[in-house]
Amino acid sequence: MAWTYTTLTQAIKDYANTSETTFSNNISNFIQSAEDRILRTCQLPVFRKNVEGTMSGGTQYLTAPSDYLTPFSLSVTSGGKQDFLLLKEVAFIREAYPNATTQGAPKYYALFDNDTFILAPTPDQSYVTELHYFYRPTSITTTSDGESWLGTNAPECLLYGSMVQANLFLKGEADMQQLYENQYQEALARLRNESAGKNMQDSYRYGQPRQIVE
Repeated sequence: MAWTYTTLTQAIKDYANTSETTFSNNISNFIQSAEDRILRTCQLPVFRKNVEGTMSGGTQYLTAPSDYLTPFSLSVTSGGKQDFLLLKEVAFIREAYPNATTQGAPKYYALFDNDTFILAPTPDQSYVTELHYFYRPTSITTTSDGESWLGTNAPECLLYGSMVQANLFLKGEADMQQLYENQYQEALARLRNESAGKNMQDSYRYGQPRQIVE
């Protein structure tokens, strides 16, 4: 079964056995919370993309794309040489490079806020950048046709993830909460396995190297 926004909304009402107005008005929030949880927990190759840009010398911050969700890799190129930065926490960068005026070829990056990366050391010149990241697709609640990749390819994940949020909103019984959570986790495990298989196929097909950051 594949969901559209209309059919998913009705299914949530049916599972919760209520069409009360306040509940119905919050269904889009339940779905969006479920989408966000799925996308952050299970990094799906279909939602991965590359963008190129430039980081400026003397500027410690780099703006993230508007649809940025989680990172895969960030590299800088200078003189024909491409170097990958290591992903760290902001606290590490602040401790390792307490003086933002310390400049050099960037070695580390961290997500400073929802829209910005912080770099260390501060770039000493302009560098061509390539950000490989997982992006946030348009929600099924706002797509023009009421359809989405998750609604078509991960319908159980989306339904039970939404029901976890819906039952919390209704202050439902604990055993039902656990049931929805268990069903969500089982569906998520299947999605992860499918995603891992697809990712391995892509690596063999394209010979794509993967960088592991600590």
